[in-house]
Amino acid sequence: MTTLADPVPGGRPGDVERATALSGELAARGVHGVVLAYVDTAGITRVKTVPTARLASAAAWGVGMSPVFDTFLAQDAVVTTDVLGSPDGDLRLYPDLARLVVLAAQPGWAWAPVDRITQEGERHPGCTRTFLRRVVADAADRHGLTFKAAVEIEWMFARSDAPDDAFVPATTGPAYGAVRQVELGACTAELLAACAAQGIDVEQVHPEYAPGQFEISVGAADPVAAADLSVLVRQTIRAVALRHGLRVSFAPAVSGRGVGNGGHVHLSAWRDGAGLYAGGEGRYGMTAEAESFTAGLLAHLPALTAVTAPSPASYLRLRPSQWAGVFAAWGRETRETALRVVTGTAGLGGRAANLEIKPVDLAANPYLALGALITAGLDGLASGAVLPGETTGDPALAPGAARDARRLPVSLAQAVDAFRADEVLRAALGPVLADAVTAVRRGEIDAVDGLDDDRVAAAYRWRY
Repeated sequence: MTTLADPVPGGRPGDVERATALSGELAARGVHGVVLAYVDTAGITRVKTVPTARLASAAAWGVGMSPVFDTFLAQDAVVTTDVLGSPDGDLRLYPDLARLVVLAAQPGWAWAPVDRITQEGERHPGCTRTFLRRVVADAADRHGLTFKAAVEIEWMFARSDAPDDAFVPATTGPAYGAVRQVELGACTAELLAACAAQGIDVEQVHPEYAPGQFEISVGAADPVAAADLSVLVRQTIRAVALRHGLRVSFAPAVSGRGVGNGGHVHLSAWRDGAGLYAGGEGRYGMTAEAESFTAGLLAHLPALTAVTAPSPASYLRLRPSQWAGVFAAWGRETRETALRVVTGTAGLGGRAANLEIKPVDLAANPYLALGALITAGLDGLASGAVLPGETTGDPALAPGAARDARRLPVSLAQAVDAFRADEVLRAALGPVLADAVTAVRRGEIDAVDGLDDDRVAAAYRWRY
């Protein structure tokens, strides 16, 4: 359950009393501190921590943190906009107590996501969790829609003793192979146990394609909770790996060539308990609204990549014929198109039908990404956008001039240009957050200017 109300000075109704009770319960369980987490514009999770005994104070008055982090780059350099990036000012971080969990792989610690408000008690326009909550609330108010979402998490296990921060896979088994599962079985079993202890509904965890790569899929939730889970699951994976003497990378690419780590988003829209991606008269059972929602996503995909693929390293992953979804096209169960319509197995009815958005990686801020994706889809729904014809097979292998006709941006610079030209997305984010996105992306571009692919990958390998 996600708290949908904005925090206020003095605490949301009932929060101080709840936090006081939680402090006692946590202390009795040997929890000494609470991690207060949010994700910045560059996709880095930033934290403050408080002693368990201070949780009630945090619920009432928040915890201070500078707004400068909204313009931090992944490498911790700072860029500026007309309102962000200076040493002035302060924000208050308010924990969402409904999402607080005890961290099974970090004894002595609990974790909670935060919303950020100004010292005056107003919404902070750069808070991406608040942005997503607002998008979800507006969709319910204006369209009668709710959403379910899930973020696939891919990562690579690495040896921690490799020299010079090099990437050396921790397992040498084949893609999707039993060898990997056996070699890292103790680690992944502990991961499953930790997730279960934290109430995370894991659907599957398995070896993936790239060297040392695994993937975990969790159950769908409301979009804010899904973004919270994306952050929490990665924290859990990292902590479990450390206990086994391993290092992990969620970066889009750990080297200049090869398949990288994705963070594909599964998204479905619902009205009155019925999913829009099943039971309709459109293609593959989609309703007319689902088709228009999908068409809206297609139309905004070039601009969306500045949000969903926000790192220079993202474009080392976004290459044709690697199932990364680099073409602005859709298809039923087509893994080379940017949008994959998942109809589900016979017998599940409409429960499993959803839309997978593939050009997304884990450098993306999940709150910002989900909010922007829903915004794009709703724009198509509101305008009655028409979904074009389906694409089958690999568009990169299509004959003649059609082969690259619908290619998404091939660099972060191209994506930023598309984002700056997209008035719908910029208006939804608001000028402060939209300008922060542009400034941070341009800062990342400048930071790797002149580097070859291997050095770009190395620059971000251990940042995510």
